[in-house]
Amino acid sequence: MVSQSDFKQIDKYVYEIPQSFRADMRVPARFYADPDLLENMLGDKSLEQLANTATLPGVVNYALAMPDIHQGYGFPIGGVVATAWPDGVISPGGVGYDINCGVRLLATHLHQQEVAPYLNDLATMLYHHCPSGVGKGGHVKLKPGELERLVETGARWALKRGFATEEDLVRTEENGCIEGADAGLVSERAKKRGQDQVGTLGAGNHFIEVDEVDEVFDETAAQRTGLFPGQVVVQIHCGSRGFGHQICSDYVNRFQKVIHQYGITLPDRELVCAPLSSPAGQDYLAAMKAAANYAFANRQVLTYHIRRSFEEVLAGKVKNHHVYQVYDIAHNMAKIEEHESQGRKIKVCVHRKGATRAFGPGSPVLPGVYRDIGQPVLVPGSMGTASWVLLGTEGSMNQTFGSTCHGAGRMMSRSKAKKTVWGAELREELEAGGIHVRAGSMAGLAEEAPLAYKDVDKVVEVVHGAGIAKKVARLVPIAVIKG
Repeated sequence: MVSQSDFKQIDKYVYEIPQSFRADMRVPARFYADPDLLENMLGDKSLEQLANTATLPGVVNYALAMPDIHQGYGFPIGGVVATAWPDGVISPGGVGYDINCGVRLLATHLHQQEVAPYLNDLATMLYHHCPSGVGKGGHVKLKPGELERLVETGARWALKRGFATEEDLVRTEENGCIEGADAGLVSERAKKRGQDQVGTLGAGNHFIEVDEVDEVFDETAAQRTGLFPGQVVVQIHCGSRGFGHQICSDYVNRFQKVIHQYGITLPDRELVCAPLSSPAGQDYLAAMKAAANYAFANRQVLTYHIRRSFEEVLAGKVKNHHVYQVYDIAHNMAKIEEHESQGRKIKVCVHRKGATRAFGPGSPVLPGVYRDIGQPVLVPGSMGTASWVLLGTEGSMNQTFGSTCHGAGRMMSRSKAKKTVWGAELREELEAGGIHVRAGSMAGLAEEAPLAYKDVDKVVEVVHGAGIAKKVARLVPIAVIKG
């Protein structure tokens, strides 16, 4: 375990485990925290896992972790590791099992007071149209061969099927499709698991949440993103369902069988990896892109059903129930990107596991509406707590390969949360606080209790203070549909 004596504070919110900590570390490990969050980090193996990622072949500059870091599979969740292209490695554990788990923020022109009389019906309709639960199938029936087209074209498939608008795609990371996905490199078992799950929420920490904009911190950015105090907005948090999970399992197993061919020695077998340029590395990259595209399409179909819910509940009762997209971002992904390092441009594979891309102003990959202010960053809370809209900054480009936090960060295991919290009581507490709750399982609700997570406001204060994101608006929940 890493102890406090093993690292040093190098800035108000930045700490470093030096390369000399262990002989096998190729670079130092840096993480972002305040004193309270630091105490949480020392309570699990996340900092040890961070040091482990600093041993990966080809790792560039630093192994990094955001203030929402917690223990994960091999890599810590909240970890960011860039490896040199093409000789560095790619690791499925550095992406995670829920490939392209991410967040989409939708907005309305409605004030909370206009929706309040119909909020209970709206929550029920959202729960009805957006299936949730472990292994749950959805309303979309794919024709033979259609799944392959879906995973190779992502949100463009949804556009052709009438589930999306052109504007939705523009306001989605990678326009909702990562080029180079290859359905031929995905197992039949993964395809079978993904066949009927398009447009479903899943379980675990996934949710749809209706929020009210509580406070605006940056008027210019709020106007650009269309946000205002009292406004009703909607978050979707989910990913690639069983399809992505199976792809991760398949390639972890394949990498374990071939890693000896590359002469790579690892401190933890869960870090299993392969050179980016190797056949195994290239195959995983193409399969991972397929899972990422599945997730983009999944959130897009859920968006369609959210619009349908607003239409069915609010049409004729409010002036304008139109729901438009602010942005959609990925949390679990490895992407080939160009960054500046020590005064020169380098091409790297950036693993963001439980971390968010946070490109700053001027990035050519951002949609025109956001290019001069930076990329919207969406940081969901934990049902009873706030969520945040932030912006990427020059600081995130300089310090973290254009990355920042992705959420509050878990600090209590799911099993302990279930022993600590009674789901029915939690629902009563949330509803007494004005939050409408729809959940298929009280045990699942208990697992995701707010007390199982760190204080998201503290996490955001750290990334804002460290300059790797910038506050735009704070959101508070008024209805939760739990996966």
